Amino acid sequence: MSTIALVDDDRNILTSVAMTLEAEGFEVETYHDGQQALDAFNRKLPDMAVLDIKMPRMDGMDLLQRLRQKTQMPVIFLTSKDDEIDEVLGLRMGADDYVKKPFSQRLLVERIRALLRRQDAVAGDIVGDTEETKVMERGELRMDPLRHAVAWKGKDVSLTVTEFLLLQALAQRPGFVKSRDQLMDVAYDDQVYVDDRTIDSHIKRLRKKMRSVDPEFSAIETLYGIGYRYNEE
Repeated sequence: MSTIALVDDDRNILTSVAMTLEAEGFEVETYHDGQQALDAFNRKLPDMAVLDIKMPRMDGMDLLQRLRQKTQMPVIFLTSKDDEIDEVLGLRMGADDYVKKPFSQRLLVERIRALLRRQDAVAGDIVGDTEETKVMERGELRMDPLRHAVAWKGKDVSLTVTEFLLLQALAQRPGFVKSRDQLMDVAYDDQVYVDDRTIDSHIKRLRKKMRSVDPEFSAIETLYGIGYRYNEE
C-alpha cells in the first residue's frame, strides 16, 4: 500500500481528497503547511507528496526545494487556476507533475497512479531483460534502471523519475530526434494530458543537473519546433 502525503492549508481539500484516496486503497497522511510536513518527512518519507504551492509558514516551493536536497520521491503540485509561472517554476525545481485547482479528484487519482507506475518501472519492480531494464552506456553516460542510478563521467547525478525516463528515451537512440509528443508518451500515461511546456521544463531541469557535474555537458540538443536529440559524446 503506497503512502501519499497531502499538504494543503485548505482543510476541506485535505478531508475530501484524503477520503477519495483512502477509498482507492492508499494510505494517506495530511498536513496543513509545509513546515509541519517537513518535520514529518524528516522522520519518515512517504511514497509520494501532493503539495499546494501557496501555504503559510512554508510554501510548496520551499518545501520542494528542501525535499530535493535529500530525496527524489515523486511530487505533484497543486497550482492556481491561471498561474502558469507557478507551474513552470515548480517543474524546473523538480516537481514531476502538476494539477490545476479546481480539479477533478478522479484526475488527481489518475495522475498519482500514473506517477507511481512510472516509479515502479524505473525502480525495477517491472523486471525483464529489456532495453528499459538493462544497464545502458552511451559515451560518458551510464544509466542503471534497476537501481535508478545515473552517472556522467563517473559522477553520480540524482534524477527524478520523470527526468530519468526522458533521458533514457533520448539516450537509447543517439542521433535520432524525439518529438515532444513522443517524450510525453514515455513520461506520462496516455490518459494524462500535458502540454509542451511541461516537457521543456523537465528537459531544462535535466540539463541543469547534468551541468552541475560537467559544465560542458551538451549531449541533449534542442531542435526548435521539432523536439530533442541525444548526441553521444
